[in-house]
Amino acid sequence: MTTQPICFTPFSHSIKSYSLPKRFTFPFCYEPHPLCLLASTELQYQLELHQHLKAELNQSGKMFGILLVENTQGTIGYLSAFSGKKLASETDIHFVPPVVDLDEQADFFHEQSQIINKLNEELDYLLTNPKISEYELTLTKLLAQQTEQVEQHRDIMAKNRKVRKAKRNELTHELAGDALALQLQQLAKESIEDKNQLRDLKYYWHEKIIHIEQQLNVIMDEINAVKNTRKRLSTRLQKKLFKQYRLLNSAGVEKDLMELFQNAPHAIPPAGTGDCAAPKLLQYAFKHQLKPLAMAEFWWGCAPKSEIRQHKNFYAACSGKCQIILPHMLEGITLDDNPLLVNPAEGKTLEIIYQDDDMVLVNKPSEFLSVPGKYIEDSVYSRIKKQFPQATGSLIVHRLDMSTSGVMVLALTKRAQKNLQQQFINRTIKKRYVALLERELERKIESKTEITADKISIQGEINLPLRGDLEDRPRQLVCFEHGKQAKTQWQIISTVAGKSKLYLYPETGRTHQLRVHCAHPKGLNAPILGDDLYGSGTHSNGIYKLNSNEKPQRLHLHAQMLTLRHPVSKVVMTFETAEDF
Repeated sequence: MTTQPICFTPFSHSIKSYSLPKRFTFPFCYEPHPLCLLASTELQYQLELHQHLKAELNQSGKMFGILLVENTQGTIGYLSAFSGKKLASETDIHFVPPVVDLDEQADFFHEQSQIINKLNEELDYLLTNPKISEYELTLTKLLAQQTEQVEQHRDIMAKNRKVRKAKRNELTHELAGDALALQLQQLAKESIEDKNQLRDLKYYWHEKIIHIEQQLNVIMDEINAVKNTRKRLSTRLQKKLFKQYRLLNSAGVEKDLMELFQNAPHAIPPAGTGDCAAPKLLQYAFKHQLKPLAMAEFWWGCAPKSEIRQHKNFYAACSGKCQIILPHMLEGITLDDNPLLVNPAEGKTLEIIYQDDDMVLVNKPSEFLSVPGKYIEDSVYSRIKKQFPQATGSLIVHRLDMSTSGVMVLALTKRAQKNLQQQFINRTIKKRYVALLERELERKIESKTEITADKISIQGEINLPLRGDLEDRPRQLVCFEHGKQAKTQWQIISTVAGKSKLYLYPETGRTHQLRVHCAHPKGLNAPILGDDLYGSGTHSNGIYKLNSNEKPQRLHLHAQMLTLRHPVSKVVMTFETAEDF
């Protein structure tokens, strides 16, 4: 009798009415198979039953994954996993184990880890040296004194120069010959003396400053030497660790992470590589002769501080880690077609709302690229370039997200392009977007209410700095340490069927700015309806509702109005289009 792998979970519901997937899920862009939805529902029911785990995930959520599999007896079931190494709470849910169990590798890392820990202790001790702050303070004072005295001497030199100039003018009128030459020679000596004094003053302060810098450098060199040693040993240990992650595919071929990442943009894998749910699930399946049929990943619990993750929403595998790993692990398995290869603009018309010799404005449809993408050439740029072959500029001066519709301006001449780009850089171009949110804005949102004779206006401002998610592009993160300033004004227009409709006025133009500012808990905490990355929208980029019976819908964000100064005539012009939602 064959022993069933402990993590294989039979369905608790009947699946007789379900059809099996014909091909495996394309992990970076998918809609969950109905059996994956059922398996997710069963796993989520188990998560609800474990109160300690539920409390843990309410504090810090996790990505969970399920893998639909068939065992050697032909029974259909599923495997469950979570991204990361461990859960703090005990549970009887049979999650698949990590690819590498560090507890089993304790001896392997113990010696090097002890050395690194000692270096950390040594570094902490060296950094507490009171001489560091003492020397730094002394240097600050000396540099300030140097600057002050040098500037004072320069002022004296400038005054002396004026005096000498006036004397020269007087002498040329009063003296001549050798007497004049002698006086002019004396004035030249005074000028040289001033310069020599400046040289000596700079040398004096240089000697004082270099003396303190040398003393500080002795300490900092010792600190940097410890840091460099620690970095070298940590990198070596990290490489050893990554070599322990030997990932299988359906043919039984193993490759470690260092092999898989050797031709990647960054040869050293990001921290946590190999610990995502997807590779853990596939590794277990291949080790236990379970045939993978389909997979899905969903977020459960509280979102991270910087990222936007919606509870119970389905997400694609991450791009920074899994996009390198999964092609190897899924080699030999027939996958669903990649929806990202399908041209979303096919059959759509690009409406021109204004054109002259210098610029053209279009009403870009939703799901239409502004510029050619990695896989799709068709875009606003390519169509306008074909329609205006005489254009001398490079056309593009700004972009709209593929999913965003609305007004977009393109330059037809180099002169117009330079002028329009400068207007965007100077933020003199005014933009107004219309957005429909997934839900009505909560009353606790910070806002100001203005009451006029005919209406009440609720509006506010969002300041959340943004940067790209390096491990999961094209997603953006809110980051107060490294993010770029991003500012949005908003104003409620109306509430329709429990959904707030509003104007958005971006003062900066960061990637996904409006989408993140609406969805983030520190923003409006209400995603834009149809947002596939930050909300509950259904879309080809791989995020889906648990209840997938709803038809895919567009992102309800429209660049409604654009006000600019004509690049040649300088006349202020406003262009406006109506949204289709």
